[in-house]
Order: sequence, then C-alpha cells, then structure tokens
Amino acid sequence: MDDSWLVVGLGNPGREYTGNRHNAGFMVADLLAGRMSARFSRHKRAVAEVAEGRLAPGGPRLVLAKPLTYMNLSGGPVAALSQFYKIPLGNIVAVHDELDLGYGTVRAKLGGGEGGHNGLRSMSKSLGGKDYVRVRFGIGRPPGRQDPADFVLSDFSSTERKELEFLVDRAADVVETVVTRGVEVAQNAFNGA
Repeated sequence: MDDSWLVVGLGNPGREYTGNRHNAGFMVADLLAGRMSARFSRHKRAVAEVAEGRLAPGGPRLVLAKPLTYMNLSGGPVAALSQFYKIPLGNIVAVHDELDLGYGTVRAKLGGGEGGHNGLRSMSKSLGGKDYVRVRFGIGRPPGRQDPADFVLSDFSSTERKELEFLVDRAADVVETVVTRGVEVAQNAFNGA
C-alpha cells in the first residue's frame, strides 16, 4: 500500500454552513487533524485548506483537505492537490454526507456512482475517474416533501446533535482503517454495524 493518502472532507466554506448536514465531511476532517495534532492552513496551489501528518508514528502520511470552493466545485482543488502531492486515484478518500443512508450509518465504499451528490460528481469529473474511496456519512432522507437541497443545507437537528460527535468519531475511525488496513477491512469492520 502506498504511504501517502489524500483525505478530502467535502463541505461548504463559511461560518453559516458549519453545522449543516452537507458539512459532515469538514467535521470528520477537523477531527482527523486533531488526532494528528495538525492545523489546517491555506494551500499555495489549490483553493483548499490542508493539514498534513501521520495518525501514528510510522503510519501512512495523510494530506487532509477541505476545499474552499463550494461543494459543487470541489473537484478542481482535489485534482490540484492530487497532482501536487502525486497521490494516485486509489489513495484518495472523499468523506461526504449521504442522503441514501439513514442517520447514524457510516460506510466505506470503493468507486461507484455519485448518487446525485454534486461534490462527488465534481471530483469524478476533475479526477478523470470514480475509483477513489468514499466514506459515506448517512444523513437520511428529508422529512415530508422538503427539498433535498434545502435539507442538506440545514443544520443537524437537536436530536441528531446528541449523537453527532460519536458519529463523526466513527467516520474518522473508518477513514483511519481505510488508510492503515485497506478498504475491505474497513467495510468488514464498519459496514454491517
């Protein structure tokens, strides 16, 4: 397994989006940076904040990224970082919110479709392929007839926030398992739970 990984937390920049469901990827990236005792700073070649480090001595090198474009344009910064750090498609992990999984479900997946997720669509287009790892953070479907676009841009409910810290921690564990032991091990450990 290659020693360097690009882990991209998908979300929207700006304080007004901080607690949105669409920003689950940013939340996981922030937690992983804390685990590495690393700080995010603006990258010189990509419109993104980046933190670099290792989760454990001798472990794989992680480049954590939070694109500073809006979700729908995430691919450009991800492709720029992939080229800058020379990280192949198979060593890129996208952490994102997932409407098609119930709240509280976190799963790892290699490749596949984008399921209507504009951040993934932008990444696949800019990277020229879909064979990167996804850590899918379930947010569930919108209630009633609420527009999915409005739902993802709304904050987690007070009930959801009671579990949110635990779920962000779990998603970070999934990422850590992917980069240290492989996607299949992560799937076996977390996808059935």
